Amino acid sequence: SPKNAEQFFNIVKPSLILFVKYEFWFYYLKEAKQRQIPLLLVSGIFRPGQAFFKWYGNFYREMLSCFTYLFLQNQQSAELLASIGFNKNVSVSGDTRFDRVVDIANSFLHNKIIADFVDNSTVIVAGSTWLEDDKELQHYAKNHPDIKFIIAPHDVQQSRIDECIGLYKNVLLYSRLAIDSWQLTEETAAHKTQNTEPKTLTHQLSTNNILIIDNIGLLSQIYHYATICFVGGGFGNDGVHNVLEAAVYNKPVVFGPVYDKFIEAEDLIELDAAFSVDNALELEKVLDDLLTNEADYKKASNNSGAYVKSKVGATKNIVGYINNILV
Repeated sequence: SPKNAEQFFNIVKPSLILFVKYEFWFYYLKEAKQRQIPLLLVSGIFRPGQAFFKWYGNFYREMLSCFTYLFLQNQQSAELLASIGFNKNVSVSGDTRFDRVVDIANSFLHNKIIADFVDNSTVIVAGSTWLEDDKELQHYAKNHPDIKFIIAPHDVQQSRIDECIGLYKNVLLYSRLAIDSWQLTEETAAHKTQNTEPKTLTHQLSTNNILIIDNIGLLSQIYHYATICFVGGGFGNDGVHNVLEAAVYNKPVVFGPVYDKFIEAEDLIELDAAFSVDNALELEKVLDDLLTNEADYKKASNNSGAYVKSKVGATKNIVGYINNILV
C-alpha cells in the first residue's frame, strides 16, 4: 500500500534500490521515483505476452517509468521495451546468475561425505526436486542399482523427505551419514590408541545407492560430483529451477517439459547440452543415451560449461554503473 511504502522508506532511507528480474512493486517504485532515489532493474527479462506490451498496460508501463536504468538479459527484451518507448535508459548486460554460479564453482569445497558415497561410481544428481519430478525419476533409480543417485529436494521439511523415502529404495539420509561419519572419526582415533580395527561405513555405502540430502546449502556444490544432472521443477507449473548451477560444472542437464520461461534452459537445449523430457520413458531413454554414447556425452558436457562461461560479466557492468552514479 502507499502508506507501507512511505513508512518503509522513512525507516530504511535507501540511497540506492535494485529490483531483480521479475519484481515490480508499484507503490515502492513510485515512492522511489518521487524521492529521486536511483532505482535499477537487474537481470530484467521481458516476453511479448506480458501486460507491459498490451493495450491495457498503462499501469504496468508506469512502473517501468520509475526506473533510473534497466539492465536486461537479452536483446529481445530490449527490443520489446523499445517498442513501447523505453530505449534511452536501457542496456543488455546479461544475467548476474552466470557470474554467481561461476563464482561458486571456482570456490568449490570438497565434501568427504559425498565423495565417499560416490566412490568413482556413475552418479545422477537430482537437484531441487518436487514430488512430480521424483515420481518420474524413481522408475529409473529402481532399475539401476549400479548407479548412485543423489536426491536434493527443493523443500527439506520432514514431510517432503518422507515422500522421498517412500518413493526411493535403498536410501541413505545425508544427516544420518554425517553423524555416522563423525562417529567413525572418533572411533578411528580411539582404535588407533588400542591397536584395533574401527567399524566402517563400507556396508552402508555399498548396499544403498540413493542418498537424500535433507538439509540446505549443499546443492550448488553437489552438482560437481554428478555424471548427469537432473534439475527439478520442470514437471510442475512454475517450471524448471536453476539449470546454471549444474551446467557450470560441465555436466549434461535433464529436466521436465516446463521450461519456456527460462532462456538459459532453451539455449542449453539448442546446444545439445540439455534435454527436456515429458515422462519417465523419455527420461530413461535420454539417460541411457548419455551414459552409453561417449561422443554425445562429451558434447553435452563441454557445451554446457562453455555456455555458462561465455555469459559472465553482467555483475561487473552493473557495479561499474553503480559506482559512477554514487560517486
